[in-house]
Amino acid sequence: IEFIDSYYYNKLELTRFSSSVGKFVGFTEYGVRNAANWNKDASKLSAMKAQKEGYCLNNVQIDYNNI
Repeated sequence: IEFIDSYYYNKLELTRFSSSVGKFVGFTEYGVRNAANWNKDASKLSAMKAQKEGYCLNNVQIDYNNI
């Protein structure tokens, strides 16, 4: 299971957090700057990593039961 949080503007992906990578990755010049700043903040990174357990792992069994 992978948690992905993407940030878009005008249909263009700027930045993405992926739980498998464990950090933010930028895809534009602006996105790279944001990713660098967000990756410096340890509390933001740990909060995003916790989203996998808080959102994905709690809901996966519910989703499988509904299939």
